[in-house]
Amino acid sequence: MTPAHQAVEDEDLPRLREYLDGGVDVEEVDGGLTLLQHAIDLEIDGHVQTGGPLHVDVTAYLLARGADPYTSPVGGSGASALHMAQLGGHWLAVSLIEAFAQRRQ
Repeated sequence: MTPAHQAVEDEDLPRLREYLDGGVDVEEVDGGLTLLQHAIDLEIDGHVQTGGPLHVDVTAYLLARGADPYTSPVGGSGASALHMAQLGGHWLAVSLIEAFAQRRQ
């Protein structure tokens, strides 16, 4: 796992910021996932495993840094971050991405 993806995995926003400020591409792919897809997957898994509330800390930060919620690293044939959120029932991420998209138009 790349250092930036490990920061996402650890939900370590200060470390993720350091990597992005240091030149890591916000669209970096590891294990077939972008950083944003990884964040959404992690947020869904955390909710399912613990029963705790959904959160979007890492997702929101990556969107603020320019991550594209519509991209798919698997030659366009995989699910985008938005689609992953929709399929996983991550309504909070879906709402955030939709609001983000509306403001960019």
